[in-house]
Amino acid sequence: MVDASEDSYKYVSFIDEAGDDNLRSIRPKDPNGGTEWFVLSSVIMRADNEQNVARWVRNILSEIGANRSKDLHFNRLSADQRLKACQLVARLPIRCFVVISHKENMRNHKNSRASRIPGRNIFYCWIIRLLLERATAYCASRNEREDSPNAKMKIEFSEMHRMSYSQLRAYLLWIRPQSTSGTLYLKKGDLDWSVVDTDLIEAHPHNTRAGLMLADVVASAFYQAVAARQDGTCRPEYAQALQNVVAAHYGRVADFGIKTMPPLWKIDLTRAQKELFHFYGMHTERDWR
Repeated sequence: MVDASEDSYKYVSFIDEAGDDNLRSIRPKDPNGGTEWFVLSSVIMRADNEQNVARWVRNILSEIGANRSKDLHFNRLSADQRLKACQLVARLPIRCFVVISHKENMRNHKNSRASRIPGRNIFYCWIIRLLLERATAYCASRNEREDSPNAKMKIEFSEMHRMSYSQLRAYLLWIRPQSTSGTLYLKKGDLDWSVVDTDLIEAHPHNTRAGLMLADVVASAFYQAVAARQDGTCRPEYAQALQNVVAAHYGRVADFGIKTMPPLWKIDLTRAQKELFHFYGMHTERDWR
């Protein structure tokens, strides 16, 4: 882990997850399996705001009536506290990106070239790639507008026991020359490597980094919008409350601030699950025209 100085980067991306990345057994087909959905979120801010994040989180805890807690953790909040927390996060000077994966549709997906990388968690690395493609594009676009070419983005992950971050770093180093040579296996998207420095990748316990607590709110809010409860309902209002900070490209959130994998038309969504995507102007049918 590198002790990066603020002068070495212009942006910080805090990344957290909701659900799990297990593809071997998945509910509801496998009653004791992993979650049906997996959500990754990135909360991006300018590096000069990094010093303010702890204060932002303390203010949120105070506003939602959780003053005694030092840790903003979405799953420990009541429904009213969750909604209020999302409304408060939506007022911050940040941008959010989410990748939402319906795992049952991804269970049999194979990328034979990616599987050559030693280690585990290839699915997680791929979803991270989709997230970072959008986050780096956003930062590179700001660099161009502000005439600060090659300004970097520090990436902080919430630690999880089953993920090797050295492997993730190796994965990025593995696909970078493929990008340069135009030989990427999946050619539709790519990171903007001008803002990437693999030495600026860190992992921390969730409760030690206030920025990761914000990323937890975002990931969990979107997870609640697609993960059906026992009565078939979802809670899209949390993710809807974040609308002001979800990143858009020329006014469109679809495939930028919110990326789904696989495409929505391949997922058998319930009416309750469609509510989130319709709210954000995303089409859930293939032949919508």
